[in-house]
Amino acid sequence: MLARLYTEWNRNKYVYIILLPVVAYYIIFHYLPMYGVIIAWKRFTPMGGIWGSEWVGWRNFENFFKSYYFFRLLRNTFLINLYGLIFSFPAPIILALLLNEIKVGWFKRTVQTISYLPHFISTVVICGMLVNFLAPDGLINTVLAVLGVEPKAWLRVPGAFRIIYVSSGIWQEVGWGSIIYLAALSNIDPQLYEAATIDGANRWQKMWHITIPGIIPTIVIMFILRMGSMLSVGAEKIILLYNPTTYEVADVISTFVYRRGLMENDYSFSAAVGLFNSVVNFMFLIIANTISRRVSESSLW
Repeated sequence: MLARLYTEWNRNKYVYIILLPVVAYYIIFHYLPMYGVIIAWKRFTPMGGIWGSEWVGWRNFENFFKSYYFFRLLRNTFLINLYGLIFSFPAPIILALLLNEIKVGWFKRTVQTISYLPHFISTVVICGMLVNFLAPDGLINTVLAVLGVEPKAWLRVPGAFRIIYVSSGIWQEVGWGSIIYLAALSNIDPQLYEAATIDGANRWQKMWHITIPGIIPTIVIMFILRMGSMLSVGAEKIILLYNPTTYEVADVISTFVYRRGLMENDYSFSAAVGLFNSVVNFMFLIIANTISRRVSESSLW
């Protein structure tokens, strides 16, 4: 055993040396801090520290489950992610398929560049743009006024918040998300298209019977990973966009954790809520992977 390990080290030692900083990063900044999750079962105080704080058992979890906000947070978080799954998830796939059909090189590169750019704009700038565009005298209302629609403060309309959140997310990430699918498309054997052309297949038939099946494994893997974050919504964007009139539809688990943990200094309660969120996401991931493994040949494990 030791001889094999020594031989393996000598054969690939430079690869292991390159890998070492990455492994060290994850151990130091991702795995070692996980011991701090025990404050979810404590009444944590900075003076007492993690080990010196009082044990309270499952009280923090019980308080969250019995909270008035529990079902509202769960509903809002799940619905925003569900809308993202329905509309945001297919968007980069569709863009990649369309770009793959473009034969004019300069036009394809231009579209790719334009679609990638929003990804590199910070969330704060994106939200500032949305606030200005959606103001009563903003660009969106100016355009809608031409069509006869009455101007509104759209960010104060509860029914419009999720639409704004999801659609702006699609605009910001669709180009960047299409990269992985374009990479998968490049691996499809060109001979398959040549054979289909000889058989008389048109572009739609080649896309439906060759292109899409060729990227199905990638789509399945990305879908499983997406299911693993069904109760995760970034707090930054929602905090920058929501207001008291939209709390009912915009308040999600991450914003609740932010308020209770950082603004009210209730670290133990927010840790319990965050742990509950992570456990549910992990369950979604396992279920999605199990179903995928049974109905297809693609899965994470």
